[in-house]
Amino acid sequence: MPDTSSFQMLHTMIRVLDLDRSVDFYTRLLGMKLLRRHDYEGGRFTLAFVGYGDERDHTVIELTHNWDQKEPYEIGSGFGHVAIGVPDIYGACERLAAEGVKIPRPPGPMKHGTTVIAFIEDPDGYKIELIERKAA
Repeated sequence: MPDTSSFQMLHTMIRVLDLDRSVDFYTRLLGMKLLRRHDYEGGRFTLAFVGYGDERDHTVIELTHNWDQKEPYEIGSGFGHVAIGVPDIYGACERLAAEGVKIPRPPGPMKHGTTVIAFIEDPDGYKIELIERKAA
């Protein structure tokens, strides 16, 4: 068995149609930071990394924008969601709804449990689960 004690989850990549709109969503509305962004002219794509902290210590999201993509991506049935912990899920959903964010599952206790969750969608329709986590 290989030694995996130094392995670390680095990022999840999602393809986005409008990079500026997606960066705005993840930074302005969800409070992440734009950590880095680079254009690859030869490959006609741009990568932008967003997250809540430095990549050395935090898992982040890689937003990939293919310049020639004209139609929205098919998300497929294999992808589930990204989860983000928030201290006040009701307040967060109110603010996001005021910004026009889709909230297909409003906040409330999860089925068969007491954890309060909600589901929102990013500009490309990727599901994001918000999980209420009170500060310790």
